[in-house]
Amino acid sequence: MYLTIISIPIVGAALAGFLGRKLGVKGSQFVTASGIILTAFLALIAFYEVGLSGSSVSIQLLNWIDSELLLISWGFLFDSLTVSMLLPVLIVSALVHVYSIGYMSADPHNQRFFAYLSMFTFFMLLLVTGENFIILFIGWEGVGICSYLLINFWFTRLQANKAAIKAMIMNRIGDWGFSIGLFTLFWLFGNLDYATVFSLAPNINSNLIMLISLCLLIAAMGKSAQLGLHLWLPDAMEGPTPVSALIHAATMVTAGVYLLLRSSPLLEFGSTGLVLTTWVGALTAFFAATTGLVQNDLKRVIAYSTCSQLGLLFVAVGLSQYDVALFHLVNHAYFKALLFLAAGSVIHAMNDEQDMRKFGGLAIFLPFTYTMILIGSFSLMAMPFLTGFYSKDLIMELAYGRFFFTGTFVYWLTAIAAIFTSLYSVRLLYLTFFNYPNGPKINYESTHEAPLAMAIPLVILALCSIGAGYLTKDLFVGIGSPFLSNSLFTHPDHLALVDTEFAIPILIKLLPLIGSIFGASILFGLYIFYPYLIIKTTQSKLGKSIYRFFNQKYYFDLLYSKLTYKLLDFGYITNKVLDRGVIELIGPFGLVALFRKLSQNLAKLDTGFIPHYALYIFLGLITLIGFSLFLTNQQIFLLLFIGLLYYYALSI
Repeated sequence: MYLTIISIPIVGAALAGFLGRKLGVKGSQFVTASGIILTAFLALIAFYEVGLSGSSVSIQLLNWIDSELLLISWGFLFDSLTVSMLLPVLIVSALVHVYSIGYMSADPHNQRFFAYLSMFTFFMLLLVTGENFIILFIGWEGVGICSYLLINFWFTRLQANKAAIKAMIMNRIGDWGFSIGLFTLFWLFGNLDYATVFSLAPNINSNLIMLISLCLLIAAMGKSAQLGLHLWLPDAMEGPTPVSALIHAATMVTAGVYLLLRSSPLLEFGSTGLVLTTWVGALTAFFAATTGLVQNDLKRVIAYSTCSQLGLLFVAVGLSQYDVALFHLVNHAYFKALLFLAAGSVIHAMNDEQDMRKFGGLAIFLPFTYTMILIGSFSLMAMPFLTGFYSKDLIMELAYGRFFFTGTFVYWLTAIAAIFTSLYSVRLLYLTFFNYPNGPKINYESTHEAPLAMAIPLVILALCSIGAGYLTKDLFVGIGSPFLSNSLFTHPDHLALVDTEFAIPILIKLLPLIGSIFGASILFGLYIFYPYLIIKTTQSKLGKSIYRFFNQKYYFDLLYSKLTYKLLDFGYITNKVLDRGVIELIGPFGLVALFRKLSQNLAKLDTGFIPHYALYIFLGLITLIGFSLFLTNQQIFLLLFIGLLYYYALSI
């Protein structure tokens, strides 16, 4: 059963990709969607057997790399962390496949699209289930390739080409860090198997552990779009909306967090790496929340909310609260997939329009879609008793519960980010559903609710966004819960859940919620009663500067563009001056010229004049006598023997 979970998606992808013409559109959709749905049901059974029953499974297929110093096998590990990751990955992927049947019905390349989706799911499963870092790395590279193919699915669009290339380049930077980390792991531990590395980690120098932690952090920053390597994530919206849901909720961006979660027995012995992870996550959460507040593209706003929530996941990992990070990762997958797929329903109904300023009044035309986005937004805002409420605020409380400067500062930074999250969620809801209609009349005339194939996944995700957090809280983060004890490791010095539960004032716990509700209410009231006040605020000189700064994403794109031009100029100079200049003159071109000149000079010695030859013989004799004075008898005998062999060869 466990190998079936991994193999079904790649079989479906191969059938749809190579036999798509034979199967047709309906056949390709049926093969891939039914395969992923079956895999999701098998994952539920695996969750019961492995997670709830506590029986981990390790499967060794065969040896792959068997050298004198390194043994890498095709092995797969199913523990509580693996099966917990399988649930959001496969449930969301199955719902995205079903949703895509309706969303992509008019596209002429359905077979290719569904093949890419199933292949994406397969590589994510490979990443999650691998028993060593090499198999994880194969899945890591595989999801990167599939993200490139899916973002660039409509490859005739120039912007899709640019977005896909940007995603690939940013992930290559993370892969650079991952590669160095793998080399360092092999150098230190002599193996890349999880069991070997994690069992020896307590005996390794903390500075070397810190180096590995930094490499893994860079890798996770690239894949999970943290500050500095985040630029690809908003531009990934150029792909079809189901792709955005899959990338942002279940597969691509969760891979970086999973790498850190899986490496928890290693990270716990390098405190510097954990502190850096906390700061990176907090700054990313604040940056993405403030940037999403002034974006106008519907999908781009949700994309920045993904970036912000990923920052919270990094904060939880940096605080050594890996179970809370996993809990929020699973919860976030449900309501983020709901938001993206519901946004796709809006875009589908409005003739592919994505600018929120051209929406308005859609609550009357699309009541079902409005309800879905409302549930997803409230769960994202961590409103009481929805899924996001049970994990999002807990991360901020844990930051404050560490009672250090970093923890306190991170708490306030993430609390402000949470308030901004509620603000841009209310802005999205108002501009899309409550504002005066601002779009072309033809868009409203053709408005329609999602077909059944698109509506069913939305209903399932809405139910998960409402009740999944409540049902699984005690399992994942309950005090004393043994559910994740065999897969995640937290050093006893880093335990903070008890302090968070009993030592933090109730006001600190409720402050993010109070700020979110208060801020959302104020903004909604301003939109209803004083809309011109918001316009006047952005028309002042200071308001324009702040708006421009946030709208231009802190000028990261501009900075990277200028840096790219500088690097291109530097590359041109090194190519012309260094590579094709100095290196060629000293290297291959210089050696060829040297030997040519030397051979020409030697050829000039062949004059045909007998006294010259006598001179050469005399010089050779002097040289031989000189060698005899400094060489041993054995060396002289060897030279004479070589000379005789050379003479014999010439005579033949």
